[in-house]
Amino acid sequence: MAHALKGIFPPHAGGGSGLAAKVRTLLPTMTRSMQRVAETVAGDPAGCAQLTVTALAQRTGTSEATVVRTARLLGYPGYRDLRLALAAFAAQQAAGAPAAVTADIAVDDPLADVVAKLAHDEQQTLADTADGLDIGQLDAAVTVLATARRTDVYGVGASALVAQDLVQKLLRIGLVAHAHSDPHLAVTTAVQLRAGDVAVAISHSGSTTDVIEPLRVAFDHGATTLAITARTDAAVAQYADHVLTTSTARESELRPAAMSSRTGQLLVVDCLFIGVAQRTYDHAAPALSASYEALAHRHRSR
Repeated sequence: MAHALKGIFPPHAGGGSGLAAKVRTLLPTMTRSMQRVAETVAGDPAGCAQLTVTALAQRTGTSEATVVRTARLLGYPGYRDLRLALAAFAAQQAAGAPAAVTADIAVDDPLADVVAKLAHDEQQTLADTADGLDIGQLDAAVTVLATARRTDVYGVGASALVAQDLVQKLLRIGLVAHAHSDPHLAVTTAVQLRAGDVAVAISHSGSTTDVIEPLRVAFDHGATTLAITARTDAAVAQYADHVLTTSTARESELRPAAMSSRTGQLLVVDCLFIGVAQRTYDHAAPALSASYEALAHRHRSR
């Protein structure tokens, strides 16, 4: 199913890219019958744009109610609005818009193809994440980070690298921040957090126990909690005051989900950092200058 959705809607395709992003993000929450509707729409947008709700239900072996529920889950008021989006995309395709590249990488692909496919996939991940990011949640997260007494960030595996990136950025603008990839240390430090502190959990799946547990402890002790994950209904979200979502990773044999998911996570981290730097500019600008100067002096003295 996920493979069928790759490359169907290229970026800036008159509503098609937004639809594809929503399908990829919401696919795990769909029933099997709704997935059939989404798969059919993704596989033949021009054909489906010509179908009535009854005809699409018959084609997918579902019901009219399922078709309408799928359209609404994808963010359209009704099936008519979904048809209009599909028609707009089909018209652009007919006008000669280039077909999108799929990001599947074969073991015998030339390196030039590998570069092109990875670049396309990275661009799509960034576009999907930006399209789905809740600006209200982002603004709230920036506010609490900018005023936090200290910030602890939890992540394991690839997400640990993203956690370190966020912490390094906050340190460069003079804020107190710590990254924890050791689950035992994460829990023991989470116990010390209080109101005025912030805890951030980074997990693409949102089900990583070693990330959920310290966030739960921080939440129970009164800290403000943030989660960066691909799903708002993920297990980690139940202990998060604010949830920032990334796009659903497109996984292949030669490219694990961890690689793709990190791209979206790093975009969210950059958005948080710029937002915090803007809010704390009078303090952040001198801190950044001091850190640049210290690093430059270190390189000059070698």
